[in-house]
Amino acid sequence: MTAFIDMTPFVPREDSMLHYGLLDLASSLNREAAKLTGRLADETAETIRQHMAVINSYYSNLIEGNRTLPHQIREAQRGDFSHDPVARDYQLESIAHIQVQDWIKAENPDLNRVCSPEFLLDIHGHFYRDLPDSLRTMKSENGSESMVEPGRFRTQTVTVGQHKPPSAEHVSQLIAQACEHYAGRLYAGDKRFVALACAHHRLLWIHPFLDGNGRVIRLWTDAAWRAAGLESIGVWCLSRGLAKQSDIYKSKLARADFPRQGNQDGRGYLSEAELARFCQFMLETAKDQVAYISGLLDLGGMQKRILSYVQARNDGRVPGIDGDLKSEAAHILFQAFIQGSLERSTALEMTGASESRTARRLIKQLKDDGLLSETSSRSPLKWEIPEHAEPFYFPQLAPGI
Repeated sequence: MTAFIDMTPFVPREDSMLHYGLLDLASSLNREAAKLTGRLADETAETIRQHMAVINSYYSNLIEGNRTLPHQIREAQRGDFSHDPVARDYQLESIAHIQVQDWIKAENPDLNRVCSPEFLLDIHGHFYRDLPDSLRTMKSENGSESMVEPGRFRTQTVTVGQHKPPSAEHVSQLIAQACEHYAGRLYAGDKRFVALACAHHRLLWIHPFLDGNGRVIRLWTDAAWRAAGLESIGVWCLSRGLAKQSDIYKSKLARADFPRQGNQDGRGYLSEAELARFCQFMLETAKDQVAYISGLLDLGGMQKRILSYVQARNDGRVPGIDGDLKSEAAHILFQAFIQGSLERSTALEMTGASESRTARRLIKQLKDDGLLSETSSRSPLKWEIPEHAEPFYFPQLAPGI
């Protein structure tokens, strides 16, 4: 029988937090994420979030072995699926991840809702409900098959590497107890971000679902940190950092499963030092992703990269798109980035064209190429990130074609 106490410690003790710099890391992460929010117009931030949903899906699924590339995910979003059945199913899985992100954003849950068994079940249910049977069929070591039930905790015993998660009959109670603990008032301020990083491991330690645990808990962690007050999540992507260090991430998770290593290793049943190292890794990874995106969104740097994109268009160096762009396009696109959108009259003036026909032709080209968008013929022109511009605007964000 597995008891709730078998998951202790729930967070490292104060001296361990100090030793590993966890509160300093959490404070720095909180501060830098807030700065990032303050630097972006709301519309620009929302454009980036929509773009990053594909990136988040790509990297979180990559950790689990789904190598569907961002351009293949976007093709599927347009209804252009692969003729290969396996590749098509993975495209569906990638789209399901994006749909869950959209659902969480629309719900905008508070921490009490996030830290509830129902929310975890809802994430799992939304992710799996439309997946094909091929992605819901699990094979055991003896060859028997089981179907993953969307939005239901597992009903059978499993083994994950060297870890033997709690038996199925204890999962529901353990999840309820863990949620109640991490949603409580024990953790305030920056300590809450540390506690929720601990929860990331402890929920995976329980292994509540037959499949999908990693993706569900990463989605949950994004939602939990956001509900706890960590800003600009969605503009930066934790899963990108975890995927780029996938072996380290999995190793840190596995080591946090270790039992206590002697009398100097805390007072719980599991290793306090390994839990602290896991939290340190999570917070450092999040900080690194905030720094990466913050650097790319620096105004001077973005201005240069937009100009480089326009120059590359004129040199025929942008795959997937034809046609030169007037040099004034760079100024229009940069101002749209700064403001999120531009009034049409402002954009027309910025073309510098003496004839309105020439000015309108440039604006039409920017819309046709996906660099600006509109909701009506009179609406402001919104800054966008078409696929052909991403490598210039956000270098090394994700693999290309």
